[in-house]
Amino acid sequence: MPSSLIEPTCGAGVFLRAALDQFPSIQKAIGLDINKHYVERVEANVSETPYKEKTRVILADFFRTQWSQLLENSPDPLLVLGNPPWVTSATLGSFGSQNLPAKSNFQNHRGMDAITGKANFDISEWMMLRILDWLNGRDGVLALLCKTAVARKVLRRAWEHSLHLDGADIYKVDALAHFGASVDACLLVCTFQPNKSNFDCAVFSDVTAATPSSAFGYRSGKLIADIRLYERWKHLEGAEIYKWRSGIKHDCSPVLELDKDEQYYVNGLAERVELEDTYLFPMLKSSDVANNNVANPTRRMLVTQHRVGEKTDSICKAAPQTWRYLQRHASLLGRRASSIYKNRPAFSIFGVGEYSFSPWKVAISGFYKRLAFTTVGPSANKPVVLDDTSYFIPCRTEEEALFVAALLNSEPAGEFYRAFVFWDAKRPITVDLLRRLDLLALARELGSEELLKQFLPEHPINHQSALMGFESEGRKL
Repeated sequence: MPSSLIEPTCGAGVFLRAALDQFPSIQKAIGLDINKHYVERVEANVSETPYKEKTRVILADFFRTQWSQLLENSPDPLLVLGNPPWVTSATLGSFGSQNLPAKSNFQNHRGMDAITGKANFDISEWMMLRILDWLNGRDGVLALLCKTAVARKVLRRAWEHSLHLDGADIYKVDALAHFGASVDACLLVCTFQPNKSNFDCAVFSDVTAATPSSAFGYRSGKLIADIRLYERWKHLEGAEIYKWRSGIKHDCSPVLELDKDEQYYVNGLAERVELEDTYLFPMLKSSDVANNNVANPTRRMLVTQHRVGEKTDSICKAAPQTWRYLQRHASLLGRRASSIYKNRPAFSIFGVGEYSFSPWKVAISGFYKRLAFTTVGPSANKPVVLDDTSYFIPCRTEEEALFVAALLNSEPAGEFYRAFVFWDAKRPITVDLLRRLDLLALARELGSEELLKQFLPEHPINHQSALMGFESEGRKL
């Protein structure tokens, strides 16, 4: 039973009052909020109860509060509960809010991850990490409502740093019904005890469930979605025999993605244009891959480079109409927000390389919540390219692609991947996930090791054969 109670963002004090009613053992209670009206309301409510003398309500900013001073005289066991804000740092920043933590690289993102947005974080995540610090080494409990994805991030951080968790539980909450929020949410409960280390989290279907429906945890430096499946198939984890790639990133679909009518290409601006075929490739979007709608691509992608950083001025001679089209839309292409395009050749794209033009691919969508690997072959005598929300293995032949797809669609492969996949994530399938499976170990499990070895490349995909006539259409590499 708790001796101290802290609600760091107490709002109207509903949780604070409920905990005081529930736990007569509480000797000291602290509620804090940045909103003056909430603080006055809680003070007024508490003043009419038997809890007045042991409750302190503070008007303060969580991020600038000296919590160590507030907590040093709070006896254990300590209960920290509440419902911290569910907004992100970027959202608050766009509102001009100053109620933000001091900028720091607390997530340890580097390079491209920071540039492309992974540095954006939920405010509740930052708050909860600070609360973990308070409780580490103490006898206490954290009980907070939050997004399920945030709960996993916080637990991962705790496990990575070997905090003294005695146990963790997640109770699923219907956020749409209770809060009008269309997001996966939960009540995260973490129990702390000095010198204890537990790396599992039980998941309950709701707050009334008596037994867990599943469990995830932390093993060998990795977050595991299904401990049972991981223990069964962890021997399949290993070297990346085939290199997984992502599709082409361009961030300008109105200009660089086109459909074809009887005579013209039609872009996303509803312009009907004449372009050479030299730089146009049949393309599939993530939805096409997920739904196995890959046989006859109708869309085209204007692929301006064969490799990242390649100069693009050669387009002027090789395909004058295409060059004029790009020049006409230079301002739109120049306004692409991502800093990856800065100080690059005009009309640059990313996620492009020799592999993008492989004649055969085994592909999967990163957005759709299913493990379905699809074989993608050439169309109209050209390799098919994918958008940047898809991942693929480049292959030389149809036979190779069909064999690799069969391996990946096997039951052992599916269970291996499901051991790591959190299906409520925004992008449940990632290239990091795909790279964990050792295809050679999988083939050995399925009795196909010798057949796979016949396909394993001694060298990268041949540059000229992979281009399938790319040069013959007028472009010199």
